[in-house]
Amino acid sequence: MIEALKWFASISGMIAALMIAWDHSRRITGWGFVIFVAASIAWIASSLIEGEAPLAVQNGVLLMINLFGVYRYLIRKKETKA
Repeated sequence: MIEALKWFASISGMIAALMIAWDHSRRITGWGFVIFVAASIAWIASSLIEGEAPLAVQNGVLLMINLFGVYRYLIRKKETKA
């Protein structure tokens, strides 16, 4: 089970990174951040199960950054230039 969780975290992180790097649209970038949120949660869970505190802390911080990305790209309206 733990291996499946780690593989999910790893693969979803790679997919999210590709979606964000592609920067096709705000919507796709926003969904990339949603996938990053899922990957961060999976990494936190797997690292806590295995007693790897540094990895859990790192992904806790990344989770907050990714939640900001979700807000920025999917929730907040795009600012118009004057």
